[in-house]
Amino acid sequence: MTKTSLRSLSRRPAQQQGWSTGALIAAACVGAVLFAALSSAVFARASISADTFRQIDLFGEVFEQVHENYVTDPDDAELIKGAINGMLSTLDPHSNYLSAEDFLTMQEQTRGSYAGLGIQVVMDNEGPDKGYVKVVAPIDDTPAARAGMQTNDLIVEINGKDVLGMSLDEAISHLKGEKGTKVDIKVLRDRDDEPFPLTLMRDIVTVKSVRSRVEGDLGYIRVTTFSEQADEGIRDAIKQLNKDIPGGPKGIVLDLRSNPGGLLDQAVAIADTFLEGGEIVSTRGRRARDTLREMGTPGDKLNGKPIVVLINGGSASASEIVAGALQDRNRALVLGTKSFGKGSVQTVIPLQNGLQGALRLTTARYYTPSGRAIQALGIEPDILMPVTYPGQDGETGKRPAERDLPGALDVDPDGENGPDLVEDAVEAEDAAEEGEEGGVEPFMCSFKEDGETPNDCQLDRALEILADGTSYRQLLADAGAARQ
Repeated sequence: MTKTSLRSLSRRPAQQQGWSTGALIAAACVGAVLFAALSSAVFARASISADTFRQIDLFGEVFEQVHENYVTDPDDAELIKGAINGMLSTLDPHSNYLSAEDFLTMQEQTRGSYAGLGIQVVMDNEGPDKGYVKVVAPIDDTPAARAGMQTNDLIVEINGKDVLGMSLDEAISHLKGEKGTKVDIKVLRDRDDEPFPLTLMRDIVTVKSVRSRVEGDLGYIRVTTFSEQADEGIRDAIKQLNKDIPGGPKGIVLDLRSNPGGLLDQAVAIADTFLEGGEIVSTRGRRARDTLREMGTPGDKLNGKPIVVLINGGSASASEIVAGALQDRNRALVLGTKSFGKGSVQTVIPLQNGLQGALRLTTARYYTPSGRAIQALGIEPDILMPVTYPGQDGETGKRPAERDLPGALDVDPDGENGPDLVEDAVEAEDAAEEGEEGGVEPFMCSFKEDGETPNDCQLDRALEILADGTSYRQLLADAGAARQ
C-alpha cells in the first residue's frame, strides 16, 4: 500500500479549506501577476507574511515560464501535481496528496475490501532507499503475504520497468490491475545482494481484521488492521470464545504484531472494550481544535480477566494506541519488542469535495493516558522478548522504526525532554544489539517438525504467563511499579 494507504490513523474528514490547492491552480494558470493578486485575496485570512506572498508570486512566475518555454508542451496538471507533492515532501513522511483515485482506494481499504496485492508501502524521499517502493508490511492472507514478501523489502522493478525515477503514484499504478492478472516484480531484501524476481497474481483483497481461536482454556485474538470492521470483529471474537470455552476464557492474548494501524475510532473502541471508562488517548496539535482527549465508557467486556498484548517493530499507530492505553491503565502486560513509534495524527481533507482527491496532513501527535509520547519513541514492552531462529547466528537485525524515516517528526519540538528521550532510546537499543549491560539476548526459538515453519515462542510465553494467575498478577504489579 502506498503512503496514501499507510493505515495512518485518520480522523473524520475535515472540511475543505477555502484557500486550498484549487485556488492556487486557478491562479497559476493565468500567470504570475493575476496569481499574486488572487493569492492576496484568497490567503488574506491565513495571516501569511508579505515575504510568503512574494514566494507565491515566484511560483506563479516559474509556472508561467515552464508553461511557455519548456522544450515540449508540458502537462499543466502534472506540473501542479508535482508542485503539490514537492511542497508536501518537505513536511513529514505521512503528509501527502491523494489523487481522486488514491482517495477512493484509501476509503476502500478502510472498509476492508479492495483490489490489489495486499501490501502497505512507502517511498523514501532521501537516504539509501530513496526512490524505491518500500514494503511496510504485507497483509495476512493476501497475494503479497503468500508470495513471502517481508517488511523493509524494496520493489525495484515492475513488469520490466525500473522503479527508480517513478513517483509513488506511478509505481502503484503499475502494481495495480484487474483481478486474476499477473505482475512481475524484482525485490531487494538484503541490500548487499542482487534483487530476486517474484510473480504475483492480483486479487480482491478482503482483509478480515480480526481472527480468534481457542488455546486450551485461554483465548487468542489477532487484529491485523484497524479497518471499519475491527471493533465489531473483536466483540464477535469475544462472544465466540465465550461459547467455545465453558465459563469463558480465563484470559486472552491480544496479538497486534505487524499491525500497521488504521482508524482512530476503531483503536479507541477496541481499547474501550477492555477498560472501565477513563482516558484512552489524547492528541496535541498546533491548533486548539487538534487537542482533545478520547474517553472510554464503563463496561469491561472481559470483566477484568488477564490480558497479554503482543507487539513488535511492525506494530504502529492504532496498535500503539491500544497497547499504550492498556499498559498505562495497568490492564494488560505487553510482551514482545518495541513498537514502530508512529504517533502522529493525519487529518484527511477532501479537495473540491473529493473530485480533486484529498490532502492527508499531519495535524497532531498522540499521547498515552499517562502523557507519554508515542511519536518516535514507540511503546516499550513490559516483557522484552526478541526472538531468533537457528541459522540466524543470534542476530535479529535492526528493524527500521518511525524515527528512521527521512523527515520524521521528533517527539515534541516544544517539549524539554523530547530529544533526550529519543537519544536515550537509541542508546538502549544499541546496547541491546551489542549485548552490553542492560541489553536482552534474543530468545532462541525453534522450527516445527517440518523444519520450515517457525514456532511462535512469544505466543507460547504469553500463554504460559496467562496460565499462572499468580505469576501474571505479580508481573503486572511489577510492570506498573516500574513505570511509576
